[in-house]
Amino acid sequence: MKKDDCIFCKIANGVIGSTTVYEDEDFRVILDLSPASPGHALILPKEHFDDVCQLEEAVAQKVLPLAARIGEAMKEALHCDGFNLVQNNGEAAGQTVKHFHMHVIPRYENSGKKIVTWDPGEATQEEREAQGDAIRRALK
Repeated sequence: MKKDDCIFCKIANGVIGSTTVYEDEDFRVILDLSPASPGHALILPKEHFDDVCQLEEAVAQKVLPLAARIGEAMKEALHCDGFNLVQNNGEAAGQTVKHFHMHVIPRYENSGKKIVTWDPGEATQEEREAQGDAIRRALK
């Protein structure tokens, strides 16, 4: 399914132009218009899924191998020292477009940029147990 009002559906399916670095029957990989670092790419499925929770299993099985392939190509072509894979779900997690996509962000040593960070928190054993119990119940 594609959504007529989804900008990523339009980009993934060639309705709106982009700097495409890879395309197959399921995905288009484009360079991000607002890159976190030089070469930052987005993997866009051609079908519409709001987020990872809606992603069909057959599509999900292809995303991670494709991300690895793009990351390896970045290391060779851009001489980056590593890369981050980032996938946000929901506005609170930083998702700004309601179309599943994965960021492949080249990392360069000594760039001074921290792409993915968080402040480590604390949790007691009791809190972890209660949270684990709640998640396990929801999985059933």
